[in-house]
Amino acid sequence: IRWPHGVDRESFFEKNAPAGTPSWVRTARVPTTGSRGDSRHGDTLMFPIVEDLATLTWLANLAALELHVHQWTVSREGEVRGPDRLVVDLDPGAPAGLGECCQVALLVRERLVDLGLEGRPVTSGSKGLHLYATLTGDYAEMDSDAVTGVAKELAESLQAERPGLVTATMTKTRRSGKVFLDWSQNSGSKTTVSPYSLRGGERPYVANPLTWAEVEAGAEDPLALDQFEF
Repeated sequence: IRWPHGVDRESFFEKNAPAGTPSWVRTARVPTTGSRGDSRHGDTLMFPIVEDLATLTWLANLAALELHVHQWTVSREGEVRGPDRLVVDLDPGAPAGLGECCQVALLVRERLVDLGLEGRPVTSGSKGLHLYATLTGDYAEMDSDAVTGVAKELAESLQAERPGLVTATMTKTRRSGKVFLDWSQNSGSKTTVSPYSLRGGERPYVANPLTWAEVEAGAEDPLALDQFEF
């Protein structure tokens, strides 16, 4: 997401590599997977691939403060591969906050262990937390729809177990005081803010990786953990 005139002015999503992209920036042309392309690319998107400091610096020069990525990857030849990670997006509904997200994150960690997966927590840089789990074994063979199904089942089981704290329902009016487990972020068309990405707000928050000890402290005391500033 680009803020060419500063974070207090209008921003826009740049899904395709823009005109004037340097020839040394690696790109991959991929199907839109449900997203809308443009007249230059039709039903495909031309993604820049950020794999070195020069490309990251180029994006910073474009005022691309927020970098959002899919859960799937591409090969060196640009061929689309399946997802290599599962993500659980924990989004609190006021008055719930980061403390409640930490409590739910610990519950999600246990469920992931039961599935044979290891969760890694990251602050969202906004209100909540993200949990990532590398897909291994049979999960590594799943497509985005199948991984979405796993995440949805996990979210719904926690909703049934802890209905006063957790919701798997997208309707915002039903999130008050609860943490929404957004399982849909695993869809092939969805993106999640990249770890270490800035957020384009008045205060420069960062999507910051955490230790589980920090999450445990936040679950015990909501004041022990906050979103991180750059």
